[in-house]
Amino acid sequence: MSNFRKLLAIAILIHLTGCSSSPKKTEETPKVSTPVTVTSVENTAISEMISFNAVSQYQRKNAVKSTINGYIERSFVNQGDIVHAGKPLYSIKTKEGEALSKYAAKDSSFKFTGKVTIVAPVNGIVVEATKQTNDYVSDGEQLCVIADQSSFVFLLNVPFEQNKYASPGRSCTILLPDAILLNGTISGKLSTVDPVSQTQSYIVKPITSAVLPENLSVLVQISKSSKENTQVINKTCVLSDETMENFWVMKLINDTTAVKVVIKTGIAVGNKIEILSPAFTPNDRLINTGNYGLADTAFVNIIQP
Repeated sequence: MSNFRKLLAIAILIHLTGCSSSPKKTEETPKVSTPVTVTSVENTAISEMISFNAVSQYQRKNAVKSTINGYIERSFVNQGDIVHAGKPLYSIKTKEGEALSKYAAKDSSFKFTGKVTIVAPVNGIVVEATKQTNDYVSDGEQLCVIADQSSFVFLLNVPFEQNKYASPGRSCTILLPDAILLNGTISGKLSTVDPVSQTQSYIVKPITSAVLPENLSVLVQISKSSKENTQVINKTCVLSDETMENFWVMKLINDTTAVKVVIKTGIAVGNKIEILSPAFTPNDRLINTGNYGLADTAFVNIIQP
């Protein structure tokens, strides 16, 4: 009986030992990857623009006047018409010519008509037409006003503390209200400053053949600073802290891992921003979207090359 108990005890011990020695499987934590898109740095020119308000104006307006006393027999122009130098504007007949016209109809040798034709002195647009057909005018009386098209400019209002950006001879871009862009040149400046706004007016000559109206409000953009060949990337690549003092990008070191790279930024224009340092190569891949909230080293899944 004692031998039976010993065998039973040994069997139980072997069973318990076998159960306790069975290996335990450990659970592995799966790697979490973030879907991202990538881009690369491009070396190109970038310019920071500064904008000022401007209003269109004709600097020269020619007042067309009558040279005789008489009646306007015919008017060839209306307000808003575009005229060229030498184009007839008015036909005026003197009182003497009107009185003698019945004799001229009977005698073909009678050449006196008393008619005078007033022509446009310059190319331009009629901005004011004060006299029309059958109106009586005196010698020297104004008939109409023609704005000289070649004198069309924009008066640019620049705060005096920023006049270093608007020096004469500098190129600029004129943004019209309908989003059309025109090239222009600052040709000069006025010698006075507005006492209230403390702005000085500069003359901007647009490079265009289009006929634009007077008193048109536009924006004039002038380059504040520019770089010809520098590192430029999309703004979406750049991350920053809450104080906007420190900036970095997420750079891929292989197809699945991105690391944080601290950068120094420069000119920012539209959706582009300049990287002053460090220097990247054209083969370096930077995360363009999906980079927000990533750790210093993160696993990623590229969904777009």
